[in-house]
Amino acid sequence: MALCREIRPGIMWVGALDWDRRLFDALIPLPRGTSYNSYLIRGEEKTALIDAVDESKIEMLMDSLRSLSVERLDYIIVQHAEQDHSGGLKRLLEQYPKAIVLGSARSLDLLAEFGLIEGGTGQEAKDGDIIPLGGTSLQFIVAPWVHWPDTIFTYIPEERILFTCDFLGSHLATSDLFPMDEAQLYHLAKRYYAEIMMPFRSSVKRHLARLEGLEVEIVAPSHGPVLDRPGLILDAYRDWASDRVKNEVVLAYVSMHGSTRIMADHFVEALISRGVAVRRFDLTDYDLGDLAESLVDAATIVIGTPTMLAGAHPLALYAATLANALRPKTRYASVIGSFGWGGKMLEQITESLSGLQLQFLDPVVAKGRPKEADFAALDRLADEIAALHQKLTQ
Repeated sequence: MALCREIRPGIMWVGALDWDRRLFDALIPLPRGTSYNSYLIRGEEKTALIDAVDESKIEMLMDSLRSLSVERLDYIIVQHAEQDHSGGLKRLLEQYPKAIVLGSARSLDLLAEFGLIEGGTGQEAKDGDIIPLGGTSLQFIVAPWVHWPDTIFTYIPEERILFTCDFLGSHLATSDLFPMDEAQLYHLAKRYYAEIMMPFRSSVKRHLARLEGLEVEIVAPSHGPVLDRPGLILDAYRDWASDRVKNEVVLAYVSMHGSTRIMADHFVEALISRGVAVRRFDLTDYDLGDLAESLVDAATIVIGTPTMLAGAHPLALYAATLANALRPKTRYASVIGSFGWGGKMLEQITESLSGLQLQFLDPVVAKGRPKEADFAALDRLADEIAALHQKLTQ
């Protein structure tokens, strides 16, 4: 079924909505589905298509092109070789065999490795290159590591439209071409940033700085709605990618027989009473995306775990490993938990967070059920966190 939506005259959204997809990369929950955005640009002389959608949705794109009577594509721009952007490329080339595939050198190599084009074919889109279409043009901005090494942006200077690939996107299937609910958009964009962009924070800052010189009225990402008021998300990215942190603690914990849960209850109340905001996650029942989002600007992460088979509980290790992979700007970390007779729970959690530039605060580990001395230690940890946060946020 064709779904075509006009952004500006001669510029159409022709992508695919995936209302039912609930997992991305076999890891990331998609509570609101996603979209695979593809854009058709018709100049007076030539026609270009930006991105080729996921293979599972290629017939939706083909239907849209047929409904618009697109008999010729001169260029297919692959801004990023990941399969949710390029999966439909072979089908497109069957229909439009004379189309020139444009992408970064790295992207063309990857497309060949994925079997989507023949090696040595395609045309490199170099930084600053301009492709005239007649009355309008495409200018390429090479933007590696947001989030793959092959990414490019595409800019239409005549319309001040910037196509940003994964950058500034969100996982959201919606009937709205432009966002109607900016609060929802902010939340989903922050979640998307946390899951996909946060590990590349230095690259995010670099590319934001490069965009400062461009006049941009519309941002068209490869996932989520088209941003007709892009300042909201651009400003949010500047904040999220900055070194500023908030007076917040993320507590991710698991408890087998209640001891660690009792400690978590006490610790949360101690933090709140000292004016520290808390995001609490029971690791037996949580949304990975919510946990990732909470890490974007929290000053401290605390892992709560019992000792299991002489080590940390696997769910706690998973949460620590996830935080380590996402590389948030968190400044402090600690561990609370319990044990029966020994083990290497602390060493495992500490090692799992070793990729982060963190100051580790003294852990609080109870033997068996927590006792008065353990509660007092939790209070001291809350005092220390509150004092450190106050210095950071002054």
